[in-house]
Amino acid sequence: METDKMIIGITHGDINGIGYEVILKTLSDNRMLETFIPVIYGSPKVAAYHRKNLDIQGLNLNIVNSIEEINTKRVNIINCVDDEIKVELGISTEEAGKAALAALERATEDLKKGALHALVTAPINKKNIQSAKFHFPGHTEYLEEKFGLDSKALMMLINDVMRVAVVTGHISVRSVATELTDKLIVEKLTVLNASLKKDFSIVRPRIAVLGLNPHAGDDGVIGNEEQEIIIPAIKQAEKLGITCVGPYPADGLFGSGNFCKFDAVLAMYHDQGLIPFKTVSMDSGVNFTAGLSIIRTSPDHGTAYDIAGHNLASEESFRQAMYMAYDIYQNRLKHKEINANPLKTEQRAERGGRVE
Repeated sequence: METDKMIIGITHGDINGIGYEVILKTLSDNRMLETFIPVIYGSPKVAAYHRKNLDIQGLNLNIVNSIEEINTKRVNIINCVDDEIKVELGISTEEAGKAALAALERATEDLKKGALHALVTAPINKKNIQSAKFHFPGHTEYLEEKFGLDSKALMMLINDVMRVAVVTGHISVRSVATELTDKLIVEKLTVLNASLKKDFSIVRPRIAVLGLNPHAGDDGVIGNEEQEIIIPAIKQAEKLGITCVGPYPADGLFGSGNFCKFDAVLAMYHDQGLIPFKTVSMDSGVNFTAGLSIIRTSPDHGTAYDIAGHNLASEESFRQAMYMAYDIYQNRLKHKEINANPLKTEQRAERGGRVE
């Protein structure tokens, strides 16, 4: 399809949560159509139910059967589920899990064939979506299997003041210390460093690496993972040309504000990085799956069953996920163009990353 606008696929997530609320609120702003061609993978019936329940005016959906039929000037929706599907607001149901997976599978198919420029996913329930086809702890791992043949996925959370990535993602805290290896840390640092360059146009990224234990182990008094795993990993990464510093105590780095001196922070486990991140940007942060050939973003919140259907959900995080997908797409195009001309790359680096 010939178009100068970005085609973004949007999966509806869990139909009993706030997914449709944040999607519809975001797309009811007609200015979104100036930049995007939105394609919702979901259910026209469920969308109509939420639109009526939330009294969202001025948003008409163009119902199509496939990506080839979309209207470039409308918000499109592809029906991926049975028309008899039932919405039960605020409740986790098996039916909702099946609907979430059906939308994700259909969108993934279109991503694979290059019909979408990016994917923005609404929140799923990680329990009810489990099945023989989906045996992953989240979107990140699912997409890694589908698109990570030559690279590994990395969960990265982004807001106006910080970028936080995690070495170990959706695993139990008990498993973190046993899963953590110097090889894994170097792998994540490599993906993070490359993403900062390609996806965020940072010429020489500086990465802060957190310790695992309180006080980063206090030189082995509280734990030895820093001496035996993290510091050796940092040294290995430095030999690969990656600028990384640490290990830092997590509370000290975030509490002092020194994270602002770095382009990204690599946390050892999920909550270590995401708690400080969401404390400052629960309603505006974005989850980005770095390291893959495709672009996937999402809001940094969950299904929020407790407020589903009450018109209380903020769409800001979802809106920012849309715009970040656009920014990353443009940065990748620019990165590809610059690296196609070695002389231009060298001149840009000498100017400190400025494009003139």
